[in-house]
Amino acid sequence: MRSLWNDDEQKWYFSIIDVVEILTDTDNPRRYWSDLKRKLKKEGFIQLYDFIVQLKMEASDGKKYLTDCANAEVLLRIIQTIPSQKAEPFKRWLAQVGYERLEEIENPELATQRIRETYKMKGYSDDWIEKRMRGIAVRDELTDETKHISELLC
Repeated sequence: MRSLWNDDEQKWYFSIIDVVEILTDTDNPRRYWSDLKRKLKKEGFIQLYDFIVQLKMEASDGKKYLTDCANAEVLLRIIQTIPSQKAEPFKRWLAQVGYERLEEIENPELATQRIRETYKMKGYSDDWIEKRMRGIAVRDELTDETKHISELLC
């Protein structure tokens, strides 16, 4: 899958055509994407067009052509609209992550547990994790204190 890093935005952009080709069994991913864009526009996803950018990406012939690209957030939204068995694992994952975030809104301690588990899976030691969590808490306290002082001075 072709991708480009945007230094200004600090985001990756991915070729939508490549994603369509991977997730569908179509012989013509450009046509599939064209039809999907029309369908999305008809269904009211016009704002999606505001987030699709054309970037020059190298094609199979070695030349660079303007290609419809999207950042990860927009790409995941597009994947949700693709009726394909290959897209289903992404859709289930998005539903799971959304559900977990809703649970964290109800119980913020779940977010802290998730962070600890993620660091543990990445191989960090318990000592490192504890220091990191304390550092985050101290930074949050300082940020809150700075906001409070700014409000008092204004």
